[in-house]
Amino acid sequence: MKHDQVSRLHKNFEDYVHEQDGVEFWFARDLQVLLGYSEWRNFSGVQKKSQKIVRNVKPRDFRSFC
Repeated sequence: MKHDQVSRLHKNFEDYVHEQDGVEFWFARDLQVLLGYSEWRNFSGVQKKSQKIVRNVKPRDFRSFC
């Protein structure tokens, strides 16, 4: 991926970040659009796979997906 593409994507993600009690987070529906998924049903599978990975690697951080 080219540097300008990475910079543009980073800015887009930062535009959608939320913060609560010093913790940054993104809403799944926003991530869906940012990652180029036009339909929730297509993105939902990706989200569930991510949850499974985080649950296995860092169980303490799994609450981030709730």
